[in-house]
Amino acid sequence: MNVGMIGLFVLAIIIMLIGLAGTILPMLPGLPIMWLGAFIYAVFTEFKEIGWTFLGIFALLTAITTLLDYVANLYGAKKMGATRWGISGAFLGMIIGLFTGGLIGLLLGSFVGAVLGEILGGRKGSQALKAGVGTFLGFLGGTMVKFVVGCAMMGVFLWKVLF
Repeated sequence: MNVGMIGLFVLAIIIMLIGLAGTILPMLPGLPIMWLGAFIYAVFTEFKEIGWTFLGIFALLTAITTLLDYVANLYGAKKMGATRWGISGAFLGMIIGLFTGGLIGLLLGSFVGAVLGEILGGRKGSQALKAGVGTFLGFLGGTMVKFVVGCAMMGVFLWKVLF
């Protein structure tokens, strides 16, 4: 690898790491960013190590995982009786929690936001708490799936490029 190739590889890895962080952080589209990192590398290396088949599989994984993330969030929330108030509160709580308490704030903010959203929507304490738990579990499940898929994508990318 020459200096230019090393720089390109490092750039692709940085983009993919930002994408991996985005699998956890709600305001970054994590897997699409990871796909972009692989695509940039593929274009500049004329698709030698990373080809269209690889990019197509990554795109399919990205689409399926993104869909599963939304379904997991909605399923967890609806299964436990959450309303739009709880789901909106969970999203707002995640953002506020992220900026005020990092990763722990993100997790707690989702739960607290869902409970407060349900209370503001007219739900009683136990109903709001149940909906908050469902919303939190749905968020956690979807996030874990995205993170695992992101790690797998990064691992396969590294394998293809380095070996």
